[in-house]
Amino acid sequence: MTSKKYYAVFKGRKTGLFTSWSDCEEQIAGFSGASYKSFKTRYEAEVALGFIDSGILFPIEQKELKGKETQNLVPANELIVNSVCVDASCIGNPGDVEYRGMYTATREVIFHKKPMHNGTNNLGEFLAIVHALAHLKNQGSNLPIYSDSETAMIWVTQKRVRTKLERTSNNEEIFNLVERGLKWLENNQYTNPILKWNTRYWGEIPADFGRK
Repeated sequence: MTSKKYYAVFKGRKTGLFTSWSDCEEQIAGFSGASYKSFKTRYEAEVALGFIDSGILFPIEQKELKGKETQNLVPANELIVNSVCVDASCIGNPGDVEYRGMYTATREVIFHKKPMHNGTNNLGEFLAIVHALAHLKNQGSNLPIYSDSETAMIWVTQKRVRTKLERTSNNEEIFNLVERGLKWLENNQYTNPILKWNTRYWGEIPADFGRK
């Protein structure tokens, strides 16, 4: 038996939530630059489209918390769906580091840096934020940027990277990028809010590599 799907159309003849593939297809077939995504639940589709009413909470926490703990939950509508999110992955510590950024609403990957040797997750997170800032500035966009790394956010704000990792011939690539990132921050202004992703209430950040 085929499970029902819900379709969020972000760009098409008509945008919004559609409950059948045929209705969704009518909006996107032959439409230049069409953007859509299918979801297993109506709730997920509504979150992606920003149709969440005030006070509705993400179900992951409703299931996990009981009693008084639920009084302090963050309303789901506090998540700005029209945004960019970034994340990094490090296999080992130090180890091979890669990072990427995507549009939060559509999960479309907008940049992805291939693995670099002998780095740390924090360095990757820092580079991901700066990459997103530079990309959005080139696009003339002031979309907010979500990161789940407080350390990287501080480094960006202070324009200073405080890593204990020693620079060697094996990690020149990542350190060279860090230097470029710091130089970009010194020479550019931006208006994009850099916001902390609330993993506890919203689940893993969409840009997560799923390697935990």
